[in-house]
Amino acid sequence: MRLRFLGTGTSTGVPQIGCTCPTCISTDVHDKRLRASALVSIGDKNLLIDCGPDFRQQIIEAGAPSLEAALLTHSHYDHVGGIDDLRPYCHKKANGFPLYCRPDVAEDLRNRVPYCFRTHLYPGVPTFDITEIGDAPFMVDGIKVTPLPVMHYKLPIVGFRIGRLAYITDAKTIPDSTYRLLYGIDTLVINALRRKEHLSHMTLDEAMAAINRIKPRITYLTHFADAIGKQAEVEPGLPDGIRMAYDNLTIEIPE
Repeated sequence: MRLRFLGTGTSTGVPQIGCTCPTCISTDVHDKRLRASALVSIGDKNLLIDCGPDFRQQIIEAGAPSLEAALLTHSHYDHVGGIDDLRPYCHKKANGFPLYCRPDVAEDLRNRVPYCFRTHLYPGVPTFDITEIGDAPFMVDGIKVTPLPVMHYKLPIVGFRIGRLAYITDAKTIPDSTYRLLYGIDTLVINALRRKEHLSHMTLDEAMAAINRIKPRITYLTHFADAIGKQAEVEPGLPDGIRMAYDNLTIEIPE
């Protein structure tokens, strides 16, 4: 199994428009971050996690691989704003492109892109086959996916466990029941927005506390704001086994 980080930035991306902080004006490619999304590959099957407004650019840079489905963590724009750009994939699926998401996310999508769900569709619009998920594991083309409920301030959202990989983004707190679902993972991906306290996202210290409780073999931090600092300056100070992800990084997860 492989995971490619399509984007590792927060909702504004890095650089942020109009910002001249040291991170935003950095010329290091590791400090150029599109909105957070990832591609999980198992054999010849590919699952997309989130589909933000940078999706078209991201998937082209990844070689435009086939996609079996998309798993959506929640409906904030930086995680679903690229849904319309899935239309080339929609046209290859008889019943529409498969999306797996919570019921509240499904409702938001039907309101956000209603032209994709009307009885009489305009020719060429993307069409979707939504499967509403709860807390129970589900199967996607023979791949077992376990939802990981977390809280994004007061909003319930989900991460996903696939095999020994766990992908969590936009979490502020993790319930005890979800910590139990994380037992035995090898690779953890988790958000760490910045060092300063934030209402709805884990800080770097909060992410560290979660990592210490989960105890994966290796962790990749993601969903960074520019305030996290330059990768070349921050990553050397992280504990062993904890790294900063960056756009287009590909990692392998053992079985």
